[in-house]
Amino acid sequence: MTPTDAGLRKAALALCATFFFANPANAECPDDSAIDAFMAARAQAAPTPAPVAAGGSMEDALCAQDKIVQRLSKDLGPVAGYKAGLTSPKAQEAFGVSEPVFGTMLRDMFLQDGATVSASEAGRPLFEADLIVEIADPAVNDATTPEEVLRTISGVRPFIELPALVVAKENKLDGPAITSINVGAWKGVMGNVIAIPQGDVGTEMMANFNAKLTDSATGEVLSEAPGKAVLGNPLNAVIWVAAKLKEQGKSLKPGDYVSVGSIGPLHPMKPGMSITLTYEGLPGDPKIGATFE
Repeated sequence: MTPTDAGLRKAALALCATFFFANPANAECPDDSAIDAFMAARAQAAPTPAPVAAGGSMEDALCAQDKIVQRLSKDLGPVAGYKAGLTSPKAQEAFGVSEPVFGTMLRDMFLQDGATVSASEAGRPLFEADLIVEIADPAVNDATTPEEVLRTISGVRPFIELPALVVAKENKLDGPAITSINVGAWKGVMGNVIAIPQGDVGTEMMANFNAKLTDSATGEVLSEAPGKAVLGNPLNAVIWVAAKLKEQGKSLKPGDYVSVGSIGPLHPMKPGMSITLTYEGLPGDPKIGATFE
């Protein structure tokens, strides 16, 4: 091999390496057939591996999520908002992450207060105390404090999220894996909008209210936790979601919903159970309920 040939070969290899390492998501994002197989299993509530296995990259996971959302939107309508998952220290520790994970929510995932939901329609269905923040002003995308977020929202809505993990129990879920299944977004029961006072009064209210889940039939308290269990204040979840959207070249718009994440533990959904979620300390101590069959 001549010196000229050797130089050309070295330059070609360097170019190939540069392309490969600059585009890992393009090389590793699950192909359409893999997403189709996942969606078929999801529709049948059959256990299935995540499109991106534990240990994969977050770029590949978000690529898989985009493909899943595109397919879901054919039946569930357009994007209506976004969700932050793993927003508590315990949840992050359990899944081996140092920050929340990002998911997308579609219009017809949201159900009315008192809805009846069939547990058999999803793989590993769960329920949790959550909260929706409704966006009113695009200035929210530049907010850096809970008080600034308060100035840009219509209010908050009671929300019982009903995620479905889908993945078989023997398959590990870490940050990328759970992101690739759209953070388990399946359904949720949402209440009416509640106005929150501005300034310190409102920010303290959001940090200190108590989200209490009870068994509607027996009154047994299933779990309760303060708002500050979510990143110190649930409004911080809005700041985090806005930052993640900016990374994707997107932004929050008026009318968008942001699900702030679990306010307390996840619970398995059991047929025959009715639950009530009460927000002690928010204006009017609002509550919503759901029944599982």
